[in-house]
Amino acid sequence: MLDQALDFKNECDALYEVIRSLSNEDLKQKTGFKEWTINNIIGHLHTWNIAANRSLTSDSEFANYVSLFNVEYSKRQKMSDFENVFLEGREGQDLIELWHKFYPEMSNRFKEADPKKRVKWMGPDMSVKSSITARLMETWAHGQAVYDILGIVRKNQDHIKNITVLGNNTFKWCYTVHGKKVPSIVPHLKLTAPSGEIWTFNDVSNDDLIEGNAEDFCQVVTQVRNIADVSLNVVGEIANEWMSIAQCFAGPPEQPPKPGARFTSIR
Repeated sequence: MLDQALDFKNECDALYEVIRSLSNEDLKQKTGFKEWTINNIIGHLHTWNIAANRSLTSDSEFANYVSLFNVEYSKRQKMSDFENVFLEGREGQDLIELWHKFYPEMSNRFKEADPKKRVKWMGPDMSVKSSITARLMETWAHGQAVYDILGIVRKNQDHIKNITVLGNNTFKWCYTVHGKKVPSIVPHLKLTAPSGEIWTFNDVSNDDLIEGNAEDFCQVVTQVRNIADVSLNVVGEIANEWMSIAQCFAGPPEQPPKPGARFTSIR
């Protein structure tokens, strides 16, 4: 059984609980992420859940998805526009229920799959384990914008360790995608889990060190918070540079939000 599939479902369930009772008008609220509405965010998550599911179950169906994406995205150059076309304009609680009905089924398929099986994606192929971990990360990261606009402080669980590991494992990627030389030293991480457990990564060092709450680290590597807006203790040139360019997701280099740009609204 693939634990990350259950972690993905649990994160989806938590997000569903905060939006299940929202009105269709509420779901049109613009969030702090590129002014995407809550509709845009759920549409994005559902669209790419479908893509990941197709990559697991059918190479031909995934190829068809990629072809449609290439055609539609080339016309519009906006991700949300492509997703709206793919979803045939669904929004509001109709969209929420579409997403909510699909992700448990998808989770079950990934749960029973071989974690090491290679599946296709928009970039390089990856393992089934990496694919569902990426879906967990996306749900957690984009979900933050929903929690923020609704004025809800999220109560994280220890399954964010998956995102912590992903953030640490993409250290080299952060430098490569930004066209920078990859340092020979990876800063030591000493992070406190939601449960209070201490998670450590990489060789112990007091010269290049990042310590604090795991949630803060996850927020920085997923670019839902600027490093200036979290309470991490960052020591050393390499550690500071990493936190300024961190992105644990694929695609072109992205800049973190400006200091103070992303926050939990006061309701």
